[in-house]
Amino acid sequence: MPIYHIAQVNIGRVKAPVEDPLMSGFVTRLDEINVLADHSPGFVWRLQTPVGNATYFRPYPEDDRILINMSVWETIAALHHYVYKTAHAELLRQREAWFEKFSGAYTALWWVPAGHHPGIDEATKRLAHLEEHGPTQFAFNFKKTFEADEYFQQGIDWSSFVPCPAT
Repeated sequence: MPIYHIAQVNIGRVKAPVEDPLMSGFVTRLDEINVLADHSPGFVWRLQTPVGNATYFRPYPEDDRILINMSVWETIAALHHYVYKTAHAELLRQREAWFEKFSGAYTALWWVPAGHHPGIDEATKRLAHLEEHGPTQFAFNFKKTFEADEYFQQGIDWSSFVPCPAT
């Protein structure tokens, strides 16, 4: 069986532009948190521009206040540890200071073939699917996970997704 990794996307609507002083507590920790991810066990890849973060990308052109974070990890356990058991968890606890409460799906997980870097188009489709259908093999969350399913993966038309702009 081919090797699969877990991809994750999370989005959030900022309360102010990233240059605004209101966002400074978030922005000043970005480099630290990204370096932590880059050096965490099981980390594979993350969406970023040449400056090292993804705050430039806007996944929904109609709402320029929505930021995206996307990464790929070797296992769900490795991703879960990074999200909830490291300094990253501190930012999660403080997110209401910088991000509006989001209605609907704002985090999705899914399996990708090793070496695949998901694009923003793929991520937003996974979020939309999770929102409409709940957790499935196509998109799920930490509360309801799925193991990689070879038969399901072979049925995905990977060419239907716009390639990642940061690859």
